[in-house]
Amino acid sequence: MKKLLANKKIKIYIMKPYKILVTGGSGMLGQHLQQHFPEALFPTKDELNLLSIENVNKYLRKNKPKLIIHCAAKVGGIIDNINYPYNFFEENILINTQIIKSAITNKIPRFIGISSTCAYPDIVDNYPILEQELHSGPPAQSNFAYAYSKRAMCVQIEAANKQLGTKYNYLLPCNLYSEFDNIDNANKMHFITSLLYKIILSSKLKDKSIKLYGTGKPLRQFMYADDLAKIIKIVVNNNITHSFNVAPTNSNLSIDYMAKDILRIL
Repeated sequence: MKKLLANKKIKIYIMKPYKILVTGGSGMLGQHLQQHFPEALFPTKDELNLLSIENVNKYLRKNKPKLIIHCAAKVGGIIDNINYPYNFFEENILINTQIIKSAITNKIPRFIGISSTCAYPDIVDNYPILEQELHSGPPAQSNFAYAYSKRAMCVQIEAANKQLGTKYNYLLPCNLYSEFDNIDNANKMHFITSLLYKIILSSKLKDKSIKLYGTGKPLRQFMYADDLAKIIKIVVNNNITHSFNVAPTNSNLSIDYMAKDILRIL
């Protein structure tokens, strides 16, 4: 037996790592994904210009990823969304459409798009909102254009799967918070960060109140962004191809409750 093995040439196959591309790697979720996928590609905006289909095609042809985790988006706070709805709609539609189109053109086998809870209808009969209710009503007016661009991405992915047989999917996370939020730009902060910022600022200025927009009645769910990153890793490792919501619990808390509770804790 030893002689036969010695005379026979044996091929040894070394598995190459699953090549992953993450768009929006410098964003809040993207920075957490860097910790969970250290070997993945995290291109800068200069390296991968998602507003240029030629640039996207060139990058994918060169790097040949097997999976794209698409987190990139033009994001902003409520005031920016109210003041610049066209900018938010146009840029996000272009970003989402072109990365998906290029993934199909370059035969990328897997694509995971990160949508948003704001894509859901503003008013529903029951909570928590279920996946099949995505198109049962219009999104909130405060970020209507951005929300529709996120909803459109879901439609594009579903259409590609139906017509082209791709195995692409999307995740719909609830509201996120993280230490990687835009802490230096008040206009781009997510709700929890913005709330903390307003409380700290009012404390420094010795104000006796803080100003929040809306009635405080809308119900929301909140999740640490790193928990979403962990879910994405589970999806990748188990090759899960269906689309679904991501939230820590079934409970929904009002904006008023969250504001008063955080104010009490601080």
